[in-house]
Amino acid sequence: MSHKDQIDILGFTRHNHRNCVKHALNQADSYCREHKLRFTQTRRKTLSILLENHSAMGAYDVLNRLDTEGLGSKPPVAYRALAFLVEHGFVHRIEKLNAYVACSHPGAVHEPAFLICVACGAVAETPVSSHSGKLAQSARRSGFHITNTVMEAEGQCPQCQ
Repeated sequence: MSHKDQIDILGFTRHNHRNCVKHALNQADSYCREHKLRFTQTRRKTLSILLENHSAMGAYDVLNRLDTEGLGSKPPVAYRALAFLVEHGFVHRIEKLNAYVACSHPGAVHEPAFLICVACGAVAETPVSSHSGKLAQSARRSGFHITNTVMEAEGQCPQCQ
C-alpha cells in the first residue's frame, strides 16, 4: 500500500493519531485566522471531540460532551458549532448515519466519499471526483450538471472482517 493510499483511507490504518489531531486543529486555527473567522472555544472543542477517533458522532452525543465541558447544554450550541465546522470543511456530515465526522484531509480541496464499518462504526474518508467516472459520464450525456455528490458505502473494515 502506498503512502497516498494510507492517507486516503486514514480511518482504517494505523497512524500517529496525536499528529493527526494536532494537524487538523492547526489547519482550523490557520484557516480561521486567515479568513478572519472566530474559532471559538465551543467550535474548537467540538472539532476536538470529533477528532478523538475516526468514527461519526451524532449532534446530541457532541452536545453531551460539550455539556460535560461546561460549554452549554442546549441543542443550538452543538448545531451552530457543527454548522460552522461543516461550512468551512473541517467536519463532514454522514447522511446515512445522521452524524458528523472530522475531515481527514483538512485544508485540501476534495470531494469525499465515506466507507462506514457496520461492525465497529469506524469511518474512513477517501477522495473521489464527480467530474470523472461513470456517474460524471452519465450526467454529461443527459445534460445534467453535478454540483454536489454524497457517496457513502457500508461494509466491514479490515479489522472487523
